[in-house]
Amino acid sequence: MSQRKDHLDGLAAGILLACCMFWGFQQVLVKATLPELPPIFQAALRFVGATALLMLWCRWRRVPLFTHDQTLWPGLLAGALFAAEFACLYIGLQYTSASRLTVFLYTSPFWVALLLPLLVHAERLRALQWAGLLLAFLAMVFALRESFVAPQSENQLLGDALALAGGLAWGLTTVTIRASRLARASAEKLLFYQVAVSAAVLPLLSLTLGENWTWQFSPFALGSLLLQTVVGAFASYLVWMWMLGRYPATKISAFAFLTPLFALLFGALWLQEPLTPSLLAALALVAVGIVLVNRRAG
Repeated sequence: MSQRKDHLDGLAAGILLACCMFWGFQQVLVKATLPELPPIFQAALRFVGATALLMLWCRWRRVPLFTHDQTLWPGLLAGALFAAEFACLYIGLQYTSASRLTVFLYTSPFWVALLLPLLVHAERLRALQWAGLLLAFLAMVFALRESFVAPQSENQLLGDALALAGGLAWGLTTVTIRASRLARASAEKLLFYQVAVSAAVLPLLSLTLGENWTWQFSPFALGSLLLQTVVGAFASYLVWMWMLGRYPATKISAFAFLTPLFALLFGALWLQEPLTPSLLAALALVAVGIVLVNRRAG
């Protein structure tokens, strides 16, 4: 296992930037695919494919997945929380905009920052770092302040609530990983628990909700599923799991505040949502917040 670091270096920052950019794009992509594929069915296909890819990767890399390392129960818990996060995300996108959903989803770092220090002393943040975390969150609210007007419908409130629940599930997944034996598991095994449980649970949830399973995909829907599966659910999450095993979870989670801003940016380019000076100002505030969160003692 790689040696843990107490700060984010240049490699980590570059990887996180690429992941956040793709995840911001992916939120818009998922919403654009909803007219063709029901939400939970879409998510189920994504994670079934990701599970197959991960098993092939582990076979090629000779990474053991089924060893007796006492990670089964925390792994199943992390997988259930992961599945719940994406169920909330995909259903919520039916009722609210991608950018609005993303800002609520990315309350996840606050749950991590609040709960993880109670279990892992090394993850505690100093006052300056808390200020950076708060600044980054306020920057998102500032950039998306037009979205925080009175909700236009009851369904939009439902979408917001589902996004908040997804953020909580994501935060609890991170806490489960860092505060259990999963912290010493390989990145591949961490991801396997999450995508495999999702691949098992989400099809059943889709059937329970009465979604229509269609197998006639347009080129756009097929391309969307391939991107969501290969880049989103496999490659980027494998990298994320590797990062959680090597770098402080609170600082990684704070960096993820960039994703909602990328979601708004791609929403403006693709869905013609207005790109205002507020977004540019918020990008600067987020950058300052990230610097503060990653300041080391001394």
